[in-house]
Amino acid sequence: MKINVIAIASAAILFSCSSEVPKEETITYNYPDSRQDTTVVDDYFGTAITDPYRWLENDTSAETGEWVAAQNALTNDYLAKIPFRGKLKEQLTSLWDYETIGTPSKYGEYYIYTKNDGKQNQSVYYIKVGEDGNEEILLDPNTMSDDGTTSVGGLSVSKDHKYLGYTFSESGSDWKEIVVMNLETKEMLTDKILWSKFSGINWFKDGFFYSGYEAPKKGKEFSNKNEYHKLFYHKIGTDQTEDKIIFEDKEHPLRNHYASVTEDCHFLSVQGVEGTSGNSLHVKDLSKSSSDFVTFIADFDNDSYVIDNNGETLLIFTDYKAPNKRVVKTTINTPEKDSWTDFIPTKDYVLENVSIVGDKMFAKYLKDVQSKIEILDMEGSYIKDLELPGIGICSGISGDKGENTGYYSFTSFTTPRSSYKINTDDLTSELYFKPTINFNPDNYVTEQVRFKSKDGESIPMFVTHKKGLKMDGSNPTLLYGYGGFQISIKPYFSVTNAVFMQNGGIYAVVTLRGGNEFGEAWHKAGMLNNKQNVFNDFIAAGNYLKDNKYTSTEKLAIHGRSNGGLLVGAVMTQEPDLAAVALPGVGVLDMLRYHKFTIGWAWATEYGSSDKEADFKNLMTYSPLHNVKPVDYPATMIMTADHDDRVVPAHSFKFAAELQKQNTGTNSMLIRIEAKAGHGAGKPKNKLIDEWADVWAFTFFNLGVNIK
Repeated sequence: MKINVIAIASAAILFSCSSEVPKEETITYNYPDSRQDTTVVDDYFGTAITDPYRWLENDTSAETGEWVAAQNALTNDYLAKIPFRGKLKEQLTSLWDYETIGTPSKYGEYYIYTKNDGKQNQSVYYIKVGEDGNEEILLDPNTMSDDGTTSVGGLSVSKDHKYLGYTFSESGSDWKEIVVMNLETKEMLTDKILWSKFSGINWFKDGFFYSGYEAPKKGKEFSNKNEYHKLFYHKIGTDQTEDKIIFEDKEHPLRNHYASVTEDCHFLSVQGVEGTSGNSLHVKDLSKSSSDFVTFIADFDNDSYVIDNNGETLLIFTDYKAPNKRVVKTTINTPEKDSWTDFIPTKDYVLENVSIVGDKMFAKYLKDVQSKIEILDMEGSYIKDLELPGIGICSGISGDKGENTGYYSFTSFTTPRSSYKINTDDLTSELYFKPTINFNPDNYVTEQVRFKSKDGESIPMFVTHKKGLKMDGSNPTLLYGYGGFQISIKPYFSVTNAVFMQNGGIYAVVTLRGGNEFGEAWHKAGMLNNKQNVFNDFIAAGNYLKDNKYTSTEKLAIHGRSNGGLLVGAVMTQEPDLAAVALPGVGVLDMLRYHKFTIGWAWATEYGSSDKEADFKNLMTYSPLHNVKPVDYPATMIMTADHDDRVVPAHSFKFAAELQKQNTGTNSMLIRIEAKAGHGAGKPKNKLIDEWADVWAFTFFNLGVNIK
């Protein structure tokens, strides 16, 4: 059992701005015992790898439960000794206390939208008949559990606007339950779907399509590998046991299937995925009861999906022969790729999606990591750009064909999300809702800088901070990144980041390879054997911030979540002296076994799999768990949750145990394990406030900054 010593100054003079050296009191603590079982050894192509903490993978065992309780007790005790932790919680609570209204969705005469009065854990769904009608509560997730940990996910209204189907989950789990409401009477139907995951609700006639699995083994709901994903059809008023299997693949258990129905209910399309990029595509003509699925794509080499149809003509969004994406047209009788013709040709910036509202098409692009909306007619001809409120991110236009009203939202690093209404006839926009918040964006500035990575690639980074901040290397700075899975990290407003900046912090977001900010070529440059580019980009970003006097090693913190947690774990083990604080959240940290849990197998297209020798060798070069060595690591707080069934908490458990064993310095190696929470989605506001009060307290304390 390792004894660690931390020096904490007395509250009155903690990190005083005076030149006097503060009087310190020494506090010692013991890390909880992390039993090592050295008999657990795996053979990878002749290489023996010991896994002494394999027992921590059993998330339901009494021993793991005791370990979790002991680790949380240590972390809570540490955080309780930071005198300004309460002040940060007050700041977060105060700044978050503002009303928000979500961008509405229109279904016939119904308008559905979310509202939060600023104090509610979960946003409440409202409905009204007509834009100026009386609003009433449709769904209030806050009443579904005592602690606000039940959240509502996707909503879907039937084509005749009679029914509302929606999903909800408990404690942040990926498992969803689907239920149905009569929209007119607000009465709940008896229909109930269990064990749905990675699914939409796609209405057709008197029922809907959804995706799900067989019921998992009892006690293994949050860890068992997810296999044999199926597409079902549920008829309203029947029991789930009567649901029909519409599409399945018995020969490939590790494929998921997602359905989409065109707005006129003419076609059903099914995307099959066996990873996080690339898919198969099958289309069925629903107007013919005897029709079979027609295969459009079977090779998984590209991402393609049906966005709509015009009669018999199908419009397909694809990156086939278009790394920056395009829209093509074809028919169900000519499914072969060679028969596809351009409808919206590819450009030198990335097409993100296309929506059809009224009689216009809205092509949403990402150019230099900022939104650009091009308006087209129904033949695909360019009309004009949509004038946006500034440089930032637009949600895209929502609405229906045949309606002349659409809605969109806009946000940036310093501007909370506001909603706008657009008339699709004359293409004029007006402000629909702007939140009132105690944060003045005029006091802050965002700049986009570029620097060279290790291989010479030019990498962009957004840097946001208070105006007039002196760049002398003394500013507390948080560097955030993700870098994977074609996910674009864009400018958006966050209360948590605003609090960091209000206290003098610089918030830096680096556009790493592996994302989709610059198309598929940018993604491929950061996946599989190119994954090291992502880490090199992040390290270069940190060095740029230090070289240009934004900050220094002693004032730099690094943070990422999920795949970004892997990023932070890899960077801190490769360059332990890059930063003073490391914050890996819900990270993929055991790269040899990630594919053995829940949906982890789907990430092999991004990372490779230790089941293959070449991939194993590459994974071993950066797997955070397997690259911990006896050095002085930055102060580290690992974050995970007990109901995370996306990236199971065993990743974080094992990494924490190994860091606590190997760290040679006096910096704390802590793990914060959230109860009744998952990978992040649906987390109630009270838990978010507690979490970020802890994160910022830990960060500022270990950067030597006092919050007054």
